[in-house]
Amino acid sequence: VFNKRRDIILNELKDIPGMKTNTPGGAFYVFPDISYYLGKSVKGKELKTSSDLAMYLLENAHVATVGGDAFGSPECLRLSYANSEEKIIEAVKRIKKALSGIK
Repeated sequence: VFNKRRDIILNELKDIPGMKTNTPGGAFYVFPDISYYLGKSVKGKELKTSSDLAMYLLENAHVATVGGDAFGSPECLRLSYANSEEKIIEAVKRIKKALSGIK
């Protein structure tokens, strides 16, 4: 079940410009590189860290993620796929929409 959810989230994330993913082997989360978005601004605020981006996604996409700086990888975000397939697809759709506003 988790392999299928992993494949779903990876497939959805690949359509987000600038987001680089790898395939986790045994976890229930993905850890995409989001450095493309760091240093950019949205709504007058610069996204300096992955935690800034995580907060932006929480406030604007209503999706909870965790900044990679908490795990020693400040260029990444942690996204769990321990949820239903439908909710995973919806969450990534919201993330993609929110990220499209970053310049």
